[in-house]
Amino acid sequence: MQSNLLQALKSGINYIDTAPWYGQGASEETLGKCLIGIPRNAYYIATKIGRYEKDPAKMFDFSAEKTKQSIDESLKKLGLSYVDVLQIHDIEFAPSIGYVIKETLPILLNAVRQGKAKFIGVTGYPVSVLNEFLERSPVKIDMILSYARFSLIDSTLLDFLPNFEKLGVVNAAALAMGLLSNNGPQPWHPAHKDIKDVCEEARNYCKSKGVELARLAMFYVFQEGSEVPHTNLVGMNNRTILEQNINVLLNGLSSMELDALSYLKKNVFCKLVNHHWEGCEKY
Repeated sequence: MQSNLLQALKSGINYIDTAPWYGQGASEETLGKCLIGIPRNAYYIATKIGRYEKDPAKMFDFSAEKTKQSIDESLKKLGLSYVDVLQIHDIEFAPSIGYVIKETLPILLNAVRQGKAKFIGVTGYPVSVLNEFLERSPVKIDMILSYARFSLIDSTLLDFLPNFEKLGVVNAAALAMGLLSNNGPQPWHPAHKDIKDVCEEARNYCKSKGVELARLAMFYVFQEGSEVPHTNLVGMNNRTILEQNINVLLNGLSSMELDALSYLKKNVFCKLVNHHWEGCEKY
């Protein structure tokens, strides 16, 4: 595992994102082991508070007490004295924005003052909720992480960028949680059937042409978002995917792949009526 992380860092990747929710804590523990011996100035790392257990009744907890406990546990698992960003995880599932402002934010602000984090961030799927939180927050928010809202099938994030111009903007899940890949999404994916059907058509077309849809999708966000978002966050669980993403970033697509991307944009993705699955998320 550490060799893969080292290869990523040597390739120029320097932003790592994790959370207690990922692997039920295993993500932070694994990263902590992999980071041993790596200079702290070689990377930026962000973790989260607010989302924890698989049991829906215990999954979310944005209380002050749990937030404080979570920060300390994350630092211990990561083996770090501080993280670069502390993020409120999937804020749309909090009891209310007012609750987060009253309960959660003071703890994050105190963590920054104590040197346990440098910046405060917020993540979520509905971009409008992120925007509302930023407008109402009495505390300076430094970054947002928006996932699956800037991709080949959804450009909602771009519509809000003028409101986020003073923030760091991270675009995650450019593959729309597997929809935009030849392997396809997991059975639990919350998207509407019409979105899944269009993406399946795109996937089948790519397979017939011998190209990987994920490469086209990553190229699209790299090109269309060359300045903002500031970071494209990509989940990579093996070195092959790492190398493919680096290759697309540095070398672009072949003429055959470019033709396939052009065809999909003109003939397949244009069929979409729904571009997102807000309100359908299940946990």
